[in-house]
Amino acid sequence: MCSTAGMKWFRVLASVLVLVALSLSVAKITPSVAVAPLSAPCNASALAAAYHGIDEVKSVDSFGCVGHWAYLWANIGSGVHEIGVTDVLYFNSATASWENASRLKDCNPQTLPHYVEFWGCNSN
Repeated sequence: MCSTAGMKWFRVLASVLVLVALSLSVAKITPSVAVAPLSAPCNASALAAAYHGIDEVKSVDSFGCVGHWAYLWANIGSGVHEIGVTDVLYFNSATASWENASRLKDCNPQTLPHYVEFWGCNSN
């Protein structure tokens, strides 16, 4: 009977040691914090906010976004000076705002997603 009681104590001690070892290894794991990229708001007012003064957007006819790129069909000006424009925009993560992109420079399939390139670069 002594050997059975000794085996039970050995098993209990071994179990405790395993639990202690596991808890110490879990405690040593450092949590990693991943910063999620700021998502670009894709709505008419967020896109129109990139235009001020004489270029202030009066109305939005169409828009669309893919990632950090967008197109905007809008009307600027008023009265006889109102015109329809098509613009391509880029979301600047540093300022958390949309900025007007250069259609001359950026309107190519290597730079823009197809959807934005199609709707933002193939009109006026």
